[in-house]
Amino acid sequence: MAKLLQPPPKFLPSEWLIANKNQYHRAEAQRSRSERLVAESQRLVDEVDKSTRRSQSDVNKKLEQRLEEIRFWKKELDGKLEQLVHEIEDLLSYKIRLEKALESFKEPLHITERCLEYREKRVGIDLVHDVVEQELLKEAEIIRGVMALLTRTLEETLEQIRLNRSAKYHLEKDLKDKFVALTIDDICFSLNNNSPNIRYSENVMRIEPNSVSLEDWLDFSNTNVEKADKQRNNSLTLKALVDRILSQTASDLRKQCDVVNTAFENGLKETKDARDKLAVHLAKVMEEIASQEKNIAVLEKAILDQEAPAKVAHTRLGTRTHRPNVELCRDMAQYRLIKEVREINHNVASAAQWPPFRNLCLRIKKKGKSTYQSDFLPSLPCRRRSM
Repeated sequence: MAKLLQPPPKFLPSEWLIANKNQYHRAEAQRSRSERLVAESQRLVDEVDKSTRRSQSDVNKKLEQRLEEIRFWKKELDGKLEQLVHEIEDLLSYKIRLEKALESFKEPLHITERCLEYREKRVGIDLVHDVVEQELLKEAEIIRGVMALLTRTLEETLEQIRLNRSAKYHLEKDLKDKFVALTIDDICFSLNNNSPNIRYSENVMRIEPNSVSLEDWLDFSNTNVEKADKQRNNSLTLKALVDRILSQTASDLRKQCDVVNTAFENGLKETKDARDKLAVHLAKVMEEIASQEKNIAVLEKAILDQEAPAKVAHTRLGTRTHRPNVELCRDMAQYRLIKEVREINHNVASAAQWPPFRNLCLRIKKKGKSTYQSDFLPSLPCRRRSM
């Protein structure tokens, strides 16, 4: 027989009221919890949004600062590059000046050497190591020294150009990299939440192994700037040195050229004076030779003139030897004839002693004339040619 169903329990009105209150309280608590959850969720959403915006704003500021920093260094590098390019162009012009100066000294050196060679053709006593030769040798030495100095300076200039180009290469490479970095960071700075090309990328949350620190980055550009400044300062110093060298060497050579010209003028004047004096002396010598020859002719005539008186005296003495007997007397006439012959012989002997002296005199005079004519006179054209 089936079990009879029990009727549901009956509650008291007070219990019903209590149950409703409890239900209200639970619903209110649930609603409060829901409201708190909604509020907390909204706060969290707001906090996340604020944090994201703040972080993105901070990144934008950092990117902007980075852009300004790159622009600053790019401007610095551009300025140094412009200065360095200007210095390279200047040094190239100085290089040309040095090359032209070196080339211009070849002809003066050739002329000086030709003068020295030509002056070796002087003859006799005129082949003297005089002031002109000393100054010519000094001039040749100065020119060779100047050319050696200019050659070394040209080598220094070429080396400085190479160093400048090396510094220029590093500046240009740094500028090229900074231009790329500036372009990339500028693109990054321009991105926003509505940009069409934004996307997720894999494996970007890392530090590249070949990356450098900010200090290394600053040191790299600063090193390039310092190197450029150093080479620029070296270039300025070298240009000032080249200017001084070119000016001083030109001045020294002009002074030495004036000294050589003065020595030539004085040497030519001395040579002309000596030539004129010797010409006068030679004329006097020639006059003296003519006078001696005239005197010798007079002397020879005088000797010849004694022959007739000598013959007369000898004839008289010879004739008187034929006197007979006692008439052959040693009278005064006989003694005087003998004395006359002796006097004539003595006079002729005295006059006869003059020819050796005459010949010696003529040889001395003629040798003097030959010396002046063959030694001195040909040397004067040689000096003129050497001038």
